[in-house]
Amino acid sequence: MDGMDRRRFPVDPWRLVETEFSLDDVGVTETLFALGNGYLGLRGNHPEGRHAHEQGTFINGFHETFPIRHAEQAYGFAEVGQTIINAPDAKVMRVYVDDEPLAFDVADIRDYEHALDLRRGVITRRVRWMTPSGKDVLIESDRMVSFEEKHLAAMRVTVTVLNADAPVTISCQLINRQDGEDVYGGAAPGGASAKKAGFDPRKAEKIHDRVLQPQEYWQSGGRSALSYRVTESRMTLAVVADHLIETENDYSARTLVEPDIAKNVFRVQARAGVPVTVTKLVSYHTSRGVPARELVDRGRRTLDRVEAEGVQTQYDRQAAWMDAFWQRSDVVIGGRDDLQQATRWCLFQLAQAAARADGQGVPAKGVTGSGYSGHYFWDTEIYVLPFLIYTSPVWARNALRMRYLMLPAARKRAGQLNEAGALFPWRTISGEEASAYYAAGTAQYHINADVSFALGKYVRATGDDEFLYREGVDIAVETARLWATLGFWRFTEDGEPEVFHIHGVTGPDEYTTVVNDNLFTNVMARYNLRFAARIVREMAEEAPAEYAAMVARLGLDDGEPDAWDAAAEAMHIPYSEALGIHPQDAVFLEREVWDLENTPTEQRPLLLHFHPLVIYRYQVLKQADVVLALYLQGNHFTDDEKLADFEYYDPLTTGDSTLSAVVQAILAAEVGYQDLALQYFAQSIFVDLGDLHHNAADGVHVASAGGVWTALVAGFGGMRDHYGELSFDPRLPKDWPSLSFPLQWRGTPLQVTITRRELTVTAGEGDPVAFSVRGRDVEVVGGATVSVPLAGQGPVIAGRPTLGDLGESLREDGTLLSASVPSATMTTSIPVVTGSLPVSELAHPREEHGNLGVDS
Repeated sequence: MDGMDRRRFPVDPWRLVETEFSLDDVGVTETLFALGNGYLGLRGNHPEGRHAHEQGTFINGFHETFPIRHAEQAYGFAEVGQTIINAPDAKVMRVYVDDEPLAFDVADIRDYEHALDLRRGVITRRVRWMTPSGKDVLIESDRMVSFEEKHLAAMRVTVTVLNADAPVTISCQLINRQDGEDVYGGAAPGGASAKKAGFDPRKAEKIHDRVLQPQEYWQSGGRSALSYRVTESRMTLAVVADHLIETENDYSARTLVEPDIAKNVFRVQARAGVPVTVTKLVSYHTSRGVPARELVDRGRRTLDRVEAEGVQTQYDRQAAWMDAFWQRSDVVIGGRDDLQQATRWCLFQLAQAAARADGQGVPAKGVTGSGYSGHYFWDTEIYVLPFLIYTSPVWARNALRMRYLMLPAARKRAGQLNEAGALFPWRTISGEEASAYYAAGTAQYHINADVSFALGKYVRATGDDEFLYREGVDIAVETARLWATLGFWRFTEDGEPEVFHIHGVTGPDEYTTVVNDNLFTNVMARYNLRFAARIVREMAEEAPAEYAAMVARLGLDDGEPDAWDAAAEAMHIPYSEALGIHPQDAVFLEREVWDLENTPTEQRPLLLHFHPLVIYRYQVLKQADVVLALYLQGNHFTDDEKLADFEYYDPLTTGDSTLSAVVQAILAAEVGYQDLALQYFAQSIFVDLGDLHHNAADGVHVASAGGVWTALVAGFGGMRDHYGELSFDPRLPKDWPSLSFPLQWRGTPLQVTITRRELTVTAGEGDPVAFSVRGRDVEVVGGATVSVPLAGQGPVIAGRPTLGDLGESLREDGTLLSASVPSATMTTSIPVVTGSLPVSELAHPREEHGNLGVDS
């Protein structure tokens, strides 16, 4: 089940359409119909400005800072918090007929369609409204955030009274909701619905002091301007809006401007059937230090240029931009319009999050909501960048440059933690660490390897050595230096270095923190060390001038690459001979097993119902950890190891994180659980459209959207690029007739099509591309097509792994693995074990054995 009401949201492969308005899930629809371009984002609030969950306008990187107040301070704790700011709202275009406002909670709505057109990148709305006095009113509106013009949003409303003459008023406003109260009540941002929310660490921090300090504000004709300086971060913002009216009716215009609001109001004596169209062009500009007045001038220039070119020209350019985007990005699933619609919605979200980020990061929610405070995480490198690298590599380069520009702050952070090199922040906007909870934040050192991994993937796929040698190498060297000092050697009796360990870290699974030898961290650190050593040596041979500049810039010692290689070769990779699996960390298998099958649904997600210390005592995962390593570094694990690890960890994985299902889908498909792979894929693709995690109102899960592309291309398409070698081993679902997707490989566009019988690759203009299909070497030249027969779609295993499959499995020390659910009754007395039961029985305790098979 996709969780969608298909009567209200019908299947349409190129549009997301809402046919009925509802106040029950307004936060979700605000997210689903949000528009953005990577820089500017407008939530899908209706132009009436009423009944909103969060009246949101967000600009990537535009933030306020505040001191993090720890209950107990310690050296090196993060000190400065950062949270995205709700920028002034320009979406309001209220309609009045006979001085009666359109208000959906009471209005007699005869016809309603709200649609996101994925071909054109535009939101449209069509409403037929019967007023109390019997006026039949047609209201048509559209909204666009331009991809071509980074700083531009455009919106239009057309009002036609169909059956009578009537006075019509259209009131356009700019409102500072960050600091003000909405005129209909409710503190911004969020309003009444936000106040009802309980504790949830995924939501944004709220600042109660004044954030936006008014600077220049004015009106001139149909143009309004507001500008601000942020109180603590000292960033500046200006919003300038033009208002254009087209009608054959008589009208007058009124204006009002104050520090936190500007109004442009049109009063029209509308004749029956004669439309009134008001177009609002809005330009947003922000800066880390430029005076607000300069930003106002920039906004003026943007609007002057746009109006000289013509409003329709902007919509035409948007459509052309979208055509080019879909040509290089569209993944086509044969015969499944429902999945096709959801896939395209997810891919469109990636464009909205990254296209014009232009050196900023990609926030976890893009620019669609305030969730996670607008912070950048590892989500970008592991879940979003693969899509960007293979479809829009310039966007990927911009995202990697954000990490390069953060290196000074990352070096400082590494020094605070007594390490060499650089340590990237776990969550940030400005480059400083903003995670107050170090155990699930700073301790996730693996972000260093994630960034270098993405850098390596980008360079392999694009051949962009210029970026690598000029800036990227600094990332590789500084991250490798951290691993060399964070880890340590264990020596033989003869004093020879034998094994390299990394202790006191947290892996991707945030339900297990500050552990020794986390497998994911060690495997990815090993990659990071080898990658840095290889790049440095490659530069010395192939680009001596760039190498010399890098050595001087970074103070590289000749012996460092050898030290990195030695540490990588000796890296400890945990493995349990008793269970035949890779332990998640050094002591993971010593913990008790959490019985997820018998955990009440009302206690999920676990992080909202159990103290972290309770969760940390158990074998239970918030998200895929070892399984993610099996995918990212799959060339270092055998097929048997992947299967055994997947079957062990899958029943322990809660899926409380939306980052998990996409990875589980990929590995499930690879090892043979093909029906299960589809289930995980459905959980991923509908996580927002179906509000499956009940927090879509906070913004789009951008990483999950990126993972959807990876699940399609790498999971079902079987694409890998280990060692820079392109390969395919497809796993086409049995009820899909075909799967097709474009890729760019070192400048050559490819179109890959998979059916049950063959894999076909067509190359565009560019150099020949070599790849392999299930071990068979193939080459395709520009303008040619090659087809490779497929003998089936890989192994097939029915069902899904369960805790019961472990049977009477023993730990390393010979004790029996058992599963339980933590509860208050479990700790009222000391349990005395009366016998051994297999996991399958412990998962369904019998009354005669008391609680979980023990006498109390």
